[in-house]
Amino acid sequence: MTGRHPGRWPVERPVDLDAIEREHPATEDELYVRRAAERALHEMVLDNIRHDLEQQPSAFTVISAARNWCNRITAAAEEIARAKRRAA
Repeated sequence: MTGRHPGRWPVERPVDLDAIEREHPATEDELYVRRAAERALHEMVLDNIRHDLEQQPSAFTVISAARNWCNRITAAAEEIARAKRRAA
């Protein structure tokens, strides 16, 4: 045991994130590429879910599939949050 507790408040030695950005500023091109990659990933995920929903044979199964997606996403989020809490 190190005696350190990451994620606790107040932080003993806060990191100055603005100083890091000043030392290594991202160029406009890097910011554009980063934003474009994030948007592309977001769109791919939503398009895959939309494709799955469009494959459903009836309005009822569309709603059921959407609820299933919501439940699976929520379960994944809870699992990831638990893992992050344990790591902190």
